[in-house]
Amino acid sequence: MAWIVADPEHLGGKPRVVGTRISVAFLLESLAAGMSIGEIVRAYPTLTEEAVRGALEELAQSKQLSAP
Repeated sequence: MAWIVADPEHLGGKPRVVGTRISVAFLLESLAAGMSIGEIVRAYPTLTEEAVRGALEELAQSKQLSAP
């Protein structure tokens, strides 16, 4: 399943977690600020723990992050 989607009709085309209006950048910023996945999910009920973990895994496996 694709957890990260982007389309011009939502968030100006920025990558977001599927089924939400929460950008991947915001998710990463929240984690960098020290929020746990559980805290993020409680603060943003449109997210599920599965969606957050899925988006993070998908991001980690992105070809853009892979070494050449």
